[in-house]
Amino acid sequence: MLSKVKSIGLVGLEGFEIEVETEITQGLETVLNVVGLPDAAVKEARERIRIALLNTGYPIPDCIITQNLAPAHIRKEGSAYDLPMILGILASEGKIKNPSEKTAFLGEISLSGELRPTNGVLAAVITAQSLGFEEIYVPALNAAEGSVIKGIKVYGVKTLRHLIRHLSGEEPMTPEECHLDDLLGKRFEKYGDFSEVIGQQSARRACEIAAAGNHNLLFIGPPGTGKSMLAKRLPTILPDMSFDEMIESSKIYSIAGKLSPQTPLVTVRPFIKANQGISIAGLIGGGAVPGPGTISLAHNGVLFLDELPEFPVKILETLRQPMEDGNITISRVKRTLTYPANFMLVCAMNPCPCGNFGHPTLKCTCAPGAVTKYINKISGPLLDRIDIQVELPPVKIEDIKNSRPSESSAEIKKRVDAAREMQKERFKGTNVTWNAGMTPQMIKECEIEKGALDFLQNMFVKMSLSMRAYDKIIKVSRTIADLALSKEIKKEHIAEAVFFRSLDKKYWNR
Repeated sequence: MLSKVKSIGLVGLEGFEIEVETEITQGLETVLNVVGLPDAAVKEARERIRIALLNTGYPIPDCIITQNLAPAHIRKEGSAYDLPMILGILASEGKIKNPSEKTAFLGEISLSGELRPTNGVLAAVITAQSLGFEEIYVPALNAAEGSVIKGIKVYGVKTLRHLIRHLSGEEPMTPEECHLDDLLGKRFEKYGDFSEVIGQQSARRACEIAAAGNHNLLFIGPPGTGKSMLAKRLPTILPDMSFDEMIESSKIYSIAGKLSPQTPLVTVRPFIKANQGISIAGLIGGGAVPGPGTISLAHNGVLFLDELPEFPVKILETLRQPMEDGNITISRVKRTLTYPANFMLVCAMNPCPCGNFGHPTLKCTCAPGAVTKYINKISGPLLDRIDIQVELPPVKIEDIKNSRPSESSAEIKKRVDAAREMQKERFKGTNVTWNAGMTPQMIKECEIEKGALDFLQNMFVKMSLSMRAYDKIIKVSRTIADLALSKEIKKEHIAEAVFFRSLDKKYWNR
């Protein structure tokens, strides 16, 4: 008897419907043929399926089983088709009813008949819901992430035996429930608070401006000045994620296998720290089955590169394209995938290899020319894409002893949110969300008072600024004006933006 069971396939973040057709004919031995452009993992499912059915109490008799994974022109990758393939066999044998066309199944099966977690369940559930499916069965450990999608029932399956008893009506299962309020309550526990940062007022201000306009940021200073501490607290002052952003980021994390029953939804803007030994594939994504890389995991959040000059030049140059486009395209044989990569880049670096160049009390021990060589590992084009540069001096013991309570993240975030509201209104009806993404035409349309414009033009000549740097200063000035709730960019806003661009001359002579 021909049976048909529905499933969901994924290509990157996008899903598509799969129909597993199964036909059983007589044979002298058990033969399982799988067609429909399966990859090696799908072909290996044949032995998993046979043993899992045997251990569940449904041994396959001597016969020829042919299974077609339609549509045949799209390659099927991964082990998530184990479950629909098993159900197709059972339905063809008449041991269960043919499942409804409005029901989808996916999950990897173990030899004992238990369902193992599968990557990409959230993206699969979103696809199933959009295609009109009414219910979907997934591994129990993936059910929490799927349950955040409304309009479709998500069932978590622990074992094949449990599912068969449910489908036969013997032991009904209940859909997974989503407690979204509980998830949203766990927000900034792991990031700390800006109130814990002592001193470094310029750096704190730079963080506020960067958060308000989504500007890329560079910290320069000796070890122990708080560069990493400040960077890690940036998510606590960024605007709350919208539900759409949560789903978008969670899809990426689901594909990468980084969601869990305890954290089935990304509710806080990600903070991703890349290490210096990262490969290009690890950074942008890739592999035999191209998956999202570090920059995509930082989508809607912060990508932090500590000890910036220690990264290989090739890695740093690879960042330029996604920083401009907000996504990354990975090309493989017969396949091209695009993943989102719209992140705020935050970098930190020492002023020299030993870290003491320019230190008020410690002597720099670097060899002549070593400082220049170290600094010049940061290329001009990459530096031009960093809107704000700030130097962090060593914190004095007097500052620690006499420190007053600093502003909390919540207080700073109120100003950031107000500035973002101004940008939301300004860019309504466009594809731009924040000041850092302003187009050249939008930059021209910025309201700048006459004295401020004259001052900027003088700075342009005096500092020999590039046009890209000129545009960056206007973008940052616009954000500073927004934080001041000013519709017009004033001279003091320009002056502060220029201050946060002045390290070009000090370190790179640009």
